[in-house]
Amino acid sequence: MTQTQNKILEEMSRFFTNAAGAAQGVRTEVETVIRSQAERLIADMDLVHREEFEAVQDMARLAREENEALKKRIEALEKAAKPAAKKPAAKKAAPKKKPAAKTAE
Repeated sequence: MTQTQNKILEEMSRFFTNAAGAAQGVRTEVETVIRSQAERLIADMDLVHREEFEAVQDMARLAREENEALKKRIEALEKAAKPAAKKPAAKKAAPKKKPAAKTAE
C-alpha cells in the first residue's frame, strides 16, 4: 500500500509541476502580448523622446533669456530717446490762410 500511495503522490506531483510550467508559459506569453500592445499604443500616440523634449526645453529657456535681454535694451533705448523728444523744436511759421472767396447769393 505504501508503494501505491507513493505512485499517486508522484503522479500528483508531476501533474502540479506540469501545471506550474504551463502557467509560467502562459504568464510569459501574456506579458509579451501586453508589452507589444503597449509599445504599439505609445508609437501611435506620436510621443517625443526625453532627449528631444529636453533639447526643445533648453531652446525655449534660451529664447526667453534673449527676449528678456532685448526687452531691457529696448527700455534703455526708449529712456534715452525720451529726453531728446522733450526738447522744444524750433517754431515754424504757420502758413497764412487765404480768405475764402465770397460767392454771390
